[in-house]
Amino acid sequence: MAAAIASLLMLPTKPKALPPVASSARCCNGVLRHRSPLIKTLAFYTSLTSIAFPNGGAPIRALEKPKSLRRLVVCEVASKKRADSASKRARQAEKRRIYNKAKKSEMKTRMRKVFEALDLLKKKTDPKAEEILSVEELISRAYSAIDKAVKSGSLHKNTGAHRKSRLARRKKTVEIHHGWYAPAVTA
Repeated sequence: MAAAIASLLMLPTKPKALPPVASSARCCNGVLRHRSPLIKTLAFYTSLTSIAFPNGGAPIRALEKPKSLRRLVVCEVASKKRADSASKRARQAEKRRIYNKAKKSEMKTRMRKVFEALDLLKKKTDPKAEEILSVEELISRAYSAIDKAVKSGSLHKNTGAHRKSRLARRKKTVEIHHGWYAPAVTA
């Protein structure tokens, strides 16, 4: 009995090399599907431990783990895709920057023309009420430019409302200055 146990304890410590997987074991997406013969080997070892150690004991384990069939594959494509997407984002951001800059520039130009026209009208000593109509036309164009900038996302809606309010207040001060508008007195 001692000779049988001694021969059982002299089992090889290295697991057997796994056989190559046949090409038919590949799935449609290229992932390998196979059953490892390591399971049979472990079953063999567990059956031996029950024979060798009938009263119980630690199972025999392999000292070295078998090498994995999966290998790390480094692809240049992955890093190139990141670079391509980053460059595309940069191109898109540049396009948006130019578009937004044009919208804001148009809005500021129209606002500046309104302010200049209102300043000229305020400095006149004897203006007529009909002269405010040309300023109102400029204001409507400025409002349109502001609304387009808000709609396209170049300008926040609160900023657009602030700028429109600023134009209306400046127009009202000119009208009050010349007596064309009398604010309602609230009691």
